[in-house]
Amino acid sequence: MEHVNLLAAWIGILLGVIAGAIQGMFYHQDEWLGGYTSWRRRMLRLAHISFFGLALINLAYAVTVSLLGRPNTAPWPGRLFLLGAIAMPSICYLSAIRKPLRHLFAIPVTAVLVGAAWFIWEEFLR
Repeated sequence: MEHVNLLAAWIGILLGVIAGAIQGMFYHQDEWLGGYTSWRRRMLRLAHISFFGLALINLAYAVTVSLLGRPNTAPWPGRLFLLGAIAMPSICYLSAIRKPLRHLFAIPVTAVLVGAAWFIWEEFLR
């Protein structure tokens, strides 16, 4: 399972660079997407950085499981981290288009929160 998280981490880094490069072509325009503080522009910035943030979480999971040197007893946290890595930037982009979709942010936040708590419990506290 950790190999999938490792791949997801590197894909997230790649997508973060691509998103940043595309958005960076327009940042010099003061009124692009309604200006710096507009909802749409903030959601695009959040999507861009979430690619990197969730990539690092997936990377940390994969490396930790590998360093522990024993069979991973908790594959579900890895799956939840993958869900977060897919859902967070997706919901950011969707929310930039339709603001009411911001309520879906509970999905990736809950997935990563539960995944982290579950992983800590299973691998370190149990």
